[in-house]
Amino acid sequence: MKLTGAKAVNYFSKPDLSHCAILIYGADAMRVGLRRQELLKSLVGAKAEEEMRLTRISGADLRKEPSLILDGLKSIGFFPGPRAVFVETAADGVSLIMEDAIKEWREGDACLVVTAGQLNIRSKLRKVFEGPQNTVAIGIFNDPVSDDEIISLAAKSKLTNFFGDAKNDLLSLGRSLDPGDLNQMLEKLSLYKYNDDMPITSEDIEACTPATIDAGLDEVIHIIADAKSAEVSPILNRLFGQGVNPTTMCISATRHFRNLHSAATHPLGADIALSRARPPVFGLRKDRMVRQARSWGVLRLEKALSVLMDTDLTLRSSSKIPLQAMLERAFIRISMMGPK
Repeated sequence: MKLTGAKAVNYFSKPDLSHCAILIYGADAMRVGLRRQELLKSLVGAKAEEEMRLTRISGADLRKEPSLILDGLKSIGFFPGPRAVFVETAADGVSLIMEDAIKEWREGDACLVVTAGQLNIRSKLRKVFEGPQNTVAIGIFNDPVSDDEIISLAAKSKLTNFFGDAKNDLLSLGRSLDPGDLNQMLEKLSLYKYNDDMPITSEDIEACTPATIDAGLDEVIHIIADAKSAEVSPILNRLFGQGVNPTTMCISATRHFRNLHSAATHPLGADIALSRARPPVFGLRKDRMVRQARSWGVLRLEKALSVLMDTDLTLRSSSKIPLQAMLERAFIRISMMGPK
């Protein structure tokens, strides 16, 4: 049986216990691994491994010794409770072994959970699991996490009480993150709000957001956007001393000013534009960027972007000029263009 869409998503937390074998496959090992963890927890519980109710077999070991899978499925554990056999990184080379094991499966045997990389539609392994009604094959694709999944993951971390735009900010952020980063962020937010009965705010989410830009770079970019030209040189000298590459700084500044330009030209307003940016901007940082977009205006932002793009091109193509001095001059020039 093949599952897709919402049925596939719900299956990991509420699997059909009458199924004897489940295949999870996909190009992103992290996404596959997270779904496998969720499925095994639902099937055999969080303590299955320490209670010796979970047998792990690698695909390579299975090819060398095919009997491992039947031994695992038929063996009786010392501790009571449901059992599972987990085969990791399987491929088409073990499809016949899997097919034989599924045919030999009987009620009371352990459940078989198999993970694999990307499998095309002609894959023999997929056909083994997609054919019978008592087996399941689920493909994991690199799609953004859905809103329902984000809310479900947040609820599992006991994050349900949101204030104002915090819930929308979390959804916007969740759609831009990989599942692994999203899980880590939610865990961090859960710890951040531990023993705190106050609702979750946008500022709380911002405090726990994975860093996508170095704090020093963020600081110098905001200094430029706030038109504080006198502060540009000291902070640049500090960052240069730390070994930050001038091209990296220019790229980060260009991204920031592009976001400001999008905010200044968006028909629904700067607030909506920044919320829809990738990654989204929210909290105090969004308030600051909204002010910057409105005060700069479209024409000045376009001039600043023109300077940044010319500087970026020069930094990438020339090795004969002092790159640090070139970037410093461009940043000071842009900051002096800004509103006073």
